[in-house]
Amino acid sequence: MGGGVLAKTYISANLYCRRVFGCKVYKLALSAATTCPNRDGAAGTGGCVFCSAGGSGDFASSASLPVERQIEDAKKRLGAKGAGLRYIAYFQSFTGTYGDLEALERIYTRASEQPGVVGLSIATRPDCLGPEALAMLKRLAGRKPLWVELGLQTIHEETARRINRCYPTSVYERAMEELRPLGVHRITHVILGLPGETRQDMLETVAYAGQRTDGIKLQLLHVLRGTALAGSYARGEFEVLEPQEYYGLAADALEALPDNVVIHRLTGDGPKKDLIAPAWSGDKKRVLADLNRVLRARGIAPARE
Repeated sequence: MGGGVLAKTYISANLYCRRVFGCKVYKLALSAATTCPNRDGAAGTGGCVFCSAGGSGDFASSASLPVERQIEDAKKRLGAKGAGLRYIAYFQSFTGTYGDLEALERIYTRASEQPGVVGLSIATRPDCLGPEALAMLKRLAGRKPLWVELGLQTIHEETARRINRCYPTSVYERAMEELRPLGVHRITHVILGLPGETRQDMLETVAYAGQRTDGIKLQLLHVLRGTALAGSYARGEFEVLEPQEYYGLAADALEALPDNVVIHRLTGDGPKKDLIAPAWSGDKKRVLADLNRVLRARGIAPARE
């Protein structure tokens, strides 16, 4: 639909933050020096095929620094606009509820206590939410608003095997139910363009997640140097999405999601120095501008207050 007629409005992350915090909020990429059970042998080895050496936390500060220093450095990277704002302390790299939970809770608590930090966001795997981890998240949520991000990527077990996810989809479903009573904002990460998946496969994943999550991140599949996926791509085993393919998929995904699901990401980007493909995704501003033009032509736009 075009001509100014809206077929669908969605809740953007910016609008959600204004509703919860009363202002615009900036995310500070941090590291808690965790690892992953899919790397150390507890669940698998090698990690997910798309995951970089930084555990998907390529924009985070050095894990060797105290979290207070990481926060100050992250604020400085925002430039002049980074002073006197409100922030989400965002722990994206590796698995945020795996390892020494007492030590992790101390790091997360210290982060939440820093000036300007109004909330926490912790990324983890659904198979790393045992009773002790859930109890830690509940305590953290009692201090500051807490977002918990789970990497689902796909609901299709054959694809999960190909990408070396190392847990069944049923584990994600159980994790979402166990997180529900904790009062956290649950975010699901979905990748569009995984090898071997059809358009229908991808939209089935989006629809499934949309019935279970509070927020979602739609991610274009990136091929990064140093990943297992890079070798597969070099051998010609799959093709990446073209711009119009992705834009159309993103529009279909937004139309398939319930109106109350917060859209935290529409595409995502990887570090340019490591990006192999798709090359067109390296120009993030252009990608977002082109994507928004497609969405507007379909009558899809972010909701307004």
